[in-house]
Amino acid sequence: MAITNGYTTLATLKAYLKIDDSVEDTMLEDIIEASSRSIDQIANRHFYADASATARTFRPVGNMRVITDDISSLTGLILKTDPNSVGVYQTTFTINTDYIVEPTTALAKGRPINYLTIVGGTALSLPVNYRPQVEVTAKWGWPAVPNDIEQATLILSADYYKRKDSIGGVLGLSELGAIRMSPLGRDIQAIVRAYRREFFA
Repeated sequence: MAITNGYTTLATLKAYLKIDDSVEDTMLEDIIEASSRSIDQIANRHFYADASATARTFRPVGNMRVITDDISSLTGLILKTDPNSVGVYQTTFTINTDYIVEPTTALAKGRPINYLTIVGGTALSLPVNYRPQVEVTAKWGWPAVPNDIEQATLILSADYYKRKDSIGGVLGLSELGAIRMSPLGRDIQAIVRAYRREFFA
């Protein structure tokens, strides 16, 4: 199988594990994808960039700012509002005229956009019911996978790989008893903690 939205490559993992044959390539690809999705769950976000733009709806913070999910690119970015609160997003705002993206230096630093802030003369409509007032079309995710997220993927993938030969987490026996693997994911939690998003927009 091919790896879908993995945070490392098959070649990188094989070098990390010092594997020089292709006998287990399919299993290693499965492991990379499983490790990547586990990291998504820990972080409460994903670090790959969507290939195409899709629409999501949000409730604004006041009438001047929208907190969004991670946005990976300006390509395909569209902001629309529903001024009548009927579920029809008919008013389109223009980037850098009606609104700006923030943090303003995020993409240059390889990090995602998380806010859209109104700077023009037209504010967002104040809600009159619980319908989301804003529709954002974007390529969601991160512009690039952070280096430490790739390292976390390699560590977790190596743990998954070794556990196939260590039933119950036992690597072997010594004079002092069983040699056990460290708890799965302990190092991963420490690495990914800095990236964890505590809420979705």
